[in-house]
Amino acid sequence: MDRVFQFLLLFFIYVTLSNAADILQNPDFEIPPMNITENATSQLLLLHNKQNPIPGWSFDGTVWYVTPAANLSLPGNGHAVQLGENGRINQTFKGTDDYSDYILTFTLAAQNENCFNNFTAVNVSVLDHEYDDDRSRVFSLERNLSRQLWISYGFHLGSWGSKTDSINLEIMSVTQNLERNVTCWPVVDNFIVKRNRMPRWYEGNMIANGDFEIGPAVIKNSSEGILVNEESSSYHTPLQQWKILGTVKYIDSKHFKVPRGNAAIELFSGYPSGIQADFFFLMEKTYTLNFTLGDADDSCVGDLLVFLQVGNDVRNYTVQSNGTGSANSRHSVSFSIASEFSRDTSIAFYRFNETWASDGVLCGPVLDNISLYVLSSNSSSSSTKMELWYGGVIFSLVLLGMTTLV
Repeated sequence: MDRVFQFLLLFFIYVTLSNAADILQNPDFEIPPMNITENATSQLLLLHNKQNPIPGWSFDGTVWYVTPAANLSLPGNGHAVQLGENGRINQTFKGTDDYSDYILTFTLAAQNENCFNNFTAVNVSVLDHEYDDDRSRVFSLERNLSRQLWISYGFHLGSWGSKTDSINLEIMSVTQNLERNVTCWPVVDNFIVKRNRMPRWYEGNMIANGDFEIGPAVIKNSSEGILVNEESSSYHTPLQQWKILGTVKYIDSKHFKVPRGNAAIELFSGYPSGIQADFFFLMEKTYTLNFTLGDADDSCVGDLLVFLQVGNDVRNYTVQSNGTGSANSRHSVSFSIASEFSRDTSIAFYRFNETWASDGVLCGPVLDNISLYVLSSNSSSSSTKMELWYGGVIFSLVLLGMTTLV
């Protein structure tokens, strides 16, 4: 028994360290560029490609090294880089032997308050050199999404399982052909690449990530949460197993009220804002869906409406929030699949309306602790668990195959 315990302890330490290890070099730019002269009065230092290499990074175009000042704040008030005209930075990293999802978290900041009213954006792209697989997305600033002069985003980079994989991460400034303030170039900081294990199912729960513990890394010294945007593919999101609808906020228990565990999501924008998952249901069985709604303790006051859709059945729930994190409520829904044409069914949580906190920032209800169980009258409990185990294995193989092909 002691040897088993020691093995499990070593395995836990290995998994923890492998997920927490820094994959990128100098991700927060606290190791300064080479051959620069420290100048306490200069907030922006223009870098020259050959004279001022940034440890861990390559760059070209117009790039400045940034020191925060009164008009620019960053998480932890560390250093950053600003990408000017044709400015781009990139870094190449290696995959690992175990097949994992790679999730990027980074901070996008405005040079000053006025720049939130202009188009300030970056294009983040990743290229797997072995498979020539390129993914990219443009991220921009919107003033009503953050209480700070910066926003942190999460982005699914890809899934890899070989040390031979060479992945190139590139961040480039984006301009828009409008009469805007061209001095509003984007500031970027705090790049974290996190490896998440493949889906796992526990105790008969058909939902592998119903508590949202598997998601993007939370930036140290950040109390704003991580924004997660809708992706073109449901298999490429920072929230494992879930497709994103619109934009949701990934929140942690250190800075927000979370119903259970370390993380949850806040449905805080409209158009809609939510999540969706697809399941293969068996006929003549009854299913029970459980979930918790609440508020994030972020001064979001009002009746927060949430819709639940299972197939064509739509129900709504109201979170009566006073903004202090005390509105948690547990809900349970039972349903059955009557037709063989309805076995491929989606479950979605979403909202359309918008709510603003007193400081003008969008906010909304919190969703957490989702579970889905099958209740069978035609089989024993043990056979039901075995059926769910096989279903989980099949789903993992399908997901693995699709992410390999994409």
